[in-house]
Formats: sequence, structure tokens, C-alpha cells
Amino acid sequence: MSEVQSGAATETKKYDTYYVNVDPLQDDKATEIKLISFKRPHMRAFHCSWFCFFIAFFIWFAIAPLLPEVKETLGISKQQIWTSNICSVAGTIFLRFVNGPLCDKYGARIPMGFILAFASIPCAMTGLVNSATSLAVIRFFIGFGGSTFVMCQFWTSRMFTKEVVGTANALVGGWGNLGGGVTQLVMGSVLFPLFKTGMSAEQAWRTVCIVPAVVGLATGITILFISDDAPKGNYKDMKKSGTMAEVSAGASFRSGAMNVNTWLLFIQYACCFGVELTMNNAAASYFKSTFELTTEAAAAIASIFGWMNLFARGVGGFVSDKANAKMGMRGRLWWQTICLVIEGIMVLIFANTTTLGLAIFVMVIFSSFVQAAEGSSYGIVPYVNPPVTGSIAGIVGAGGNTGAVCFGLGFRQLETKPAFVLMGSCIIASGILSLFVCIKGHAGLVTGQDSEEAIAAWKKMGAPAQATLQVPEPDAEAAEKVEDEE
Repeated sequence: MSEVQSGAATETKKYDTYYVNVDPLQDDKATEIKLISFKRPHMRAFHCSWFCFFIAFFIWFAIAPLLPEVKETLGISKQQIWTSNICSVAGTIFLRFVNGPLCDKYGARIPMGFILAFASIPCAMTGLVNSATSLAVIRFFIGFGGSTFVMCQFWTSRMFTKEVVGTANALVGGWGNLGGGVTQLVMGSVLFPLFKTGMSAEQAWRTVCIVPAVVGLATGITILFISDDAPKGNYKDMKKSGTMAEVSAGASFRSGAMNVNTWLLFIQYACCFGVELTMNNAAASYFKSTFELTTEAAAAIASIFGWMNLFARGVGGFVSDKANAKMGMRGRLWWQTICLVIEGIMVLIFANTTTLGLAIFVMVIFSSFVQAAEGSSYGIVPYVNPPVTGSIAGIVGAGGNTGAVCFGLGFRQLETKPAFVLMGSCIIASGILSLFVCIKGHAGLVTGQDSEEAIAAWKKMGAPAQATLQVPEPDAEAAEKVEDEE
């Protein structure tokens, strides 16, 4: 396949030709996605983005399917296990707030590589734990790997135009999240039994986490050398050549944090991605204790929840786009509400299911709407305040981990069924919050009207239809406000 000539010939940049079609007016971002290509810079960044996030999940939840074995070996309580689960998701909350500005300044590649490498170190040390406290501390630092979500989404947004960035972000986010399900299967049903063939169960769980640690460290180091920050090269070189100006994200973060819509979406994302993280921690133990399964069988069943990421998150974003094409922002908000309400109802049904087959069936539906709501959430985020979308995306992303901490506390303090009922009720309540999402220039769930520009966009009369996770052009008033704050 021939390469496509693009960009101004006199401009200083790393590549003069690209394998994909690009738009010079959008900083040489790709206008198409070629999934079977690994060419630099666009498709290389695409594949590095989802694979790094996938490996981050492999590190993050490596011990989760083996927690019943850890509990037995250390003689610790259910509450202490849930304390470690809470610590594993709490560790990434602060970094999700920080990583947005870091990406603005350094690009996604360097933070992604360093955080993967760092998280691999405590992962390799998992076998050294000898108490509930050391387990919680180790898992807290391993949890830093979960903050790579911000880099995952930023990287593809930097590489693809607004016409296709929705599809790009949905794919890398979903395929990365798939790591949660694959980890349950690989660690609990493949590597753990394999290690047990030559050693005791205790020795097996104490040594098996070295595998994801080595993979994570190798991945983190490798991507620093095989990928690029942006279509025109790396940020450091672009700043030296004058292609890119230095970035200060402080004012952007303040503007995003002062918008009430940001925090409404923060809560709603807590009730979808936060639920997914909670299930990654809880599912294997739940199926083992409730249905008296082996560790290997419970891990295999628990992995099904994560496997829904193959399609569900992408479908959530796709339907949000279609609803937008018919009804504008009101369509996106209705789809968001529907996903959350059905998700909550499925949790309540799951909590009251007493047979294994039905529990698996309900979990599949439950998981599908969890991940559809995740995709739908990031179909709304870019509209909240276009000039500061990066900061808003980081804050909303942190909501997912905050939700996991809150739900984890519920499972720690309550019996399993009441904890599920509490979680399901919170999810349904979060869907009602869509009534209060009011974005400038767009209709709300039941009130307000779209501006003429918004109507022209979603009816494809004056502009392309907005795609999930696309970053709209900054309006002059909002952009001027950010500049004044700086």
C-alpha cells in the first residue's frame, strides 16, 4: 500500500509522509483507522495505547482471582481483603487528576512508559506480603498502573481527527479494559494451575505475579523507543523546533473543575467504570463462595465480565453517536440514562440470583450495560467546555476509581447481597442526575433547546456529526476565558 503525502513540505516535523490519510488543518491527525497496520506514527500510537492499558490491567488485577488463596494463607478476614481491594483502586485516583496536565506538557508516551514500569515493581513484590497491611500497601502502589487510562485516551485523541477520534478512543478504551477479564482467566485458570504443578498453592500465588511484572516493565520501556507523542514527532523535538509551544494546564484544570456538569458526569462514571473495577476485584471470590467453585473455575467465570469489553463499550459510544444524529445532546443524555438505569436493575437481579447458569446470564447483560455507559459517558464529556476537555476527561476518569473505593467500602462493611443492592440503587439514582446536566448551547434531558450551530452539527447540515469522544472546536468566548485566567 502506498504512503500518503501530507502536510506542508517546509514545516519541521519527523515524518514527511504517512501511511494513512491525514488532515493538515488538524495538525496532521489521521482521518482514517487501519487496524491491521502498525505504521508510525498514527497506527503505532493506536496499538501502543490499547496494549499498554491492557497490560496495566494485567498488572493491576493480577492478584485478584487468587485472593481466596491469599486469604487462606495469611489467615485474614473478608474485611481485610476488601481493604486491599479499596487500596488497589484508591492508588490511581490522584494520578488520574495529575496525568491530564502531564499529558498536556509531555505527551502520553513518556507518562505511560514510566507509570507502567513503576507499577511493575510492586507487582513483582506481591509474593513478599505476610500480612493484611503489607497486602494493602503493595496493592496501593500497583494501583498506580490504572491511571494509564488518561494516557490511553489522550494518545489517540492526539493522533486522530475529530471525525474518527470517537471510534479510535472507544476501541482503545474497550480493548484496554478487556485486560480485566483476560487477567482473571490467565492468572486464575492458566498460570496459577501451571505453577501449582511444581510447587504448593502458596508458593504458586507468591511467584506467579512475577509474570505480569516482567511483561509490564518490558512494555513500559519498549514504548518509549518505538512510538511517537504526536503525528509530527515527540513533544521535546517539536518544542525545540518551534512547532509546538510550551503548555501550562493549570488554568484549564481550574475551569474544568468549576463546571458543575463535570462533577455530575464524575458521579455517573463512578457508577459504571467504578462498578467494573469493583467486579474485577469481587467476581472470582463471589462465584467461589456463593456457588462453591474451585479457584480456577471461579476465575474463568469472572473473566466473562471483562470480555464484554470486546464490543460493549464501543457499542455504547456508537449508539450515543446515533442518538446524537437524531436528537442532539438530548439523545446522548437519554441513552446515558437508559444505560445506567438498566445497569442498576441488572445488579439488583444479579444479587438475588441463586443458580449459577442464571447468574452468569444476568452478569453478561449487567456487564454489557456497564461498559455501554462508559462509552456513553465519554460521548458527553467533550461538550462540557470544549477548550478544557482534557482536564474534564481526567476528572471524570478519576470518578471511576472513586466509585470503586466507595463500592468497595460497601462490600467491606456489608454482607455480599446488601452490598450489591446498595450498589444497584446508587447506579439507578445516578441515572436521574442526567436531568441536571445542562451544557451551554445544547438541550438538556427534558428542558432547554439546542443552539442553531448545535442543530446544524447533529443534523449534518453545517458540520459533521459529533463522534463519541471527539473534541469540538473551542468557542471564542470559552477560549478567551481560559486565556484570561492564565
